[in-house]
Amino acid sequence: MNGKWKEIRYLVIDVDGTMTDSGIYYDEHGNELKRFSTRDAAGFFAAHKAGISLIVLTGRECAATTRRMEEMKFDHIFQKVRDKKAFLAEFMKEHGIRKEEIGYIGDDLNDLLPMELCGFIACPSDACEEVRAAADIIGASKGGYGAVRDCIFLLLKARGEYEEAVTGLYDSGK
Repeated sequence: MNGKWKEIRYLVIDVDGTMTDSGIYYDEHGNELKRFSTRDAAGFFAAHKAGISLIVLTGRECAATTRRMEEMKFDHIFQKVRDKKAFLAEFMKEHGIRKEEIGYIGDDLNDLLPMELCGFIACPSDACEEVRAAADIIGASKGGYGAVRDCIFLLLKARGEYEEAVTGLYDSGK
């Protein structure tokens, strides 16, 4: 088990480019649509089973994000956050969260500063160069194609919690 990640109890996850393919789609009525990977759901469920609280932190606001995060039972949903680092610092202070207890999965430059507050950093394979350089783990998949699941599973494996966290998630016969 990697000692520096064993205390992670909160996982902050960006949306656009991390949970989605980074595209923004509009229907004929002007509604914003997003494409989420169903593969990430297993990661979310496994994280919860391992006792990790999930937090969405995004600069955009979208009803599709709210709906998906509620379906996935996220503990906190924060949208339209312009200064992610200041927001996260305040959240950590309010909840008494130490750097060693919080991780971050993101993909772009606006994620770099809040990542500095975290004891674990991960990103999709197609994250920008600067984020990949800062990351402890780079998922094998691109954003919106199961990258969050990749990162969560790698974190749980490093902690020695993967088997227990995924057993029974989908009644896979284990």
